Amino acid sequence: MAEISFDDFLKVDIRVGTVTRAEPYPEARKPAIKLWVDFGDEIGERKSSAQITKHYDPEALVGKQVMAVVNFPPRQIGKFMSEILVLGLPDADGEIVLIGPDQPVPSGGRMH
Repeated sequence: MAEISFDDFLKVDIRVGTVTRAEPYPEARKPAIKLWVDFGDEIGERKSSAQITKHYDPEALVGKQVMAVVNFPPRQIGKFMSEILVLGLPDADGEIVLIGPDQPVPSGGRMH
């Protein structure tokens, strides 16, 4: 992978947000969950579609803090407009596990 400069890193705006709403997204090509994530007063609420159904139920996601890229352009995912990229890592089977802080922090905080 190519090296990037610190200035390149600063272009990616990664913030913590709190899931306010989550719904199954059965219309998606691959099983997914629709997420609404609150990033505080500066950014507000944004939505995303995430293929995280193996480890998460929509009801259990409400209140969870997640990390997301908030400065990508919106992307149409089926009939749903995704405004952020929620971040995760693959487990041993390649299923996504969400990334978030290990203790509560204010929504909207930028990753350093």
